[in-house]
Amino acid sequence: MEQFFNTYFDFSLMNEYFGDVLEGFWWTLRLSILGGILGLTWGLVLAVLRQLPGKALAPVRWLTIAYIDALRGIPMLLTLLLIYGGLGTLQAEGTIPTWIGVPEFFGYPSAFWYGILALMLTYGAYMAEVYRAGIEAVPRGQMEAARSLGMSHGQAMRYIIVPQAVRKVIPPLLNDFIALMKDTSLISVISMPEVVKVGQDIYSTTFNPSALTLGAIMFLVVTITLARLVDWQIKRQDDKFQRGIP
Repeated sequence: MEQFFNTYFDFSLMNEYFGDVLEGFWWTLRLSILGGILGLTWGLVLAVLRQLPGKALAPVRWLTIAYIDALRGIPMLLTLLLIYGGLGTLQAEGTIPTWIGVPEFFGYPSAFWYGILALMLTYGAYMAEVYRAGIEAVPRGQMEAARSLGMSHGQAMRYIIVPQAVRKVIPPLLNDFIALMKDTSLISVISMPEVVKVGQDIYSTTFNPSALTLGAIMFLVVTITLARLVDWQIKRQDDKFQRGIP
């Protein structure tokens, strides 16, 4: 047991490298927050496109469904590697400009933006399905009533349907955000210095995984807090439903 704690919970090593691991975790938080915001936005756009009415817009619906199915079916790691290798190659061949192929906006490394793009594309597809469930949970009569008042489909979606749908799906969206945050660790494969990459580098130097344990603890602090927030949101919605509040 002593050997176990010395291997995984070497507090002197944790204290020595705490600043390095914390800096890596700040990168993880940046990836999570920006990737989450863009994923939420892109997912809502996809969900709305999937709900477009009429035969004329059927190709848009089919393309949206195909995109959602494809990105949900491909592992995010593979999507990340395709972005990382593809954009770099296209930029080197002069097909796309440097600011797209090797983005370094706001002084952040290109690996950061490759990761953000992979998170947005992948989790946008997952969140689109969550939004769709929320939209379809809104009674059909709401749309019919809005159209009878002279609203267009777009106006009805914007002012009536989508606001109600978003309120219904906050808990599952938070669950997707927790999953997104954990998947930021995949970005370490393209040398992004987030918490897992930093922990691995320290391990390769010290031959002790305690820095990885420290990173895991930092993850737990945030994810458990978010999990309790999800529980509170679900309880809040259940209480409203029992009181008959829409």
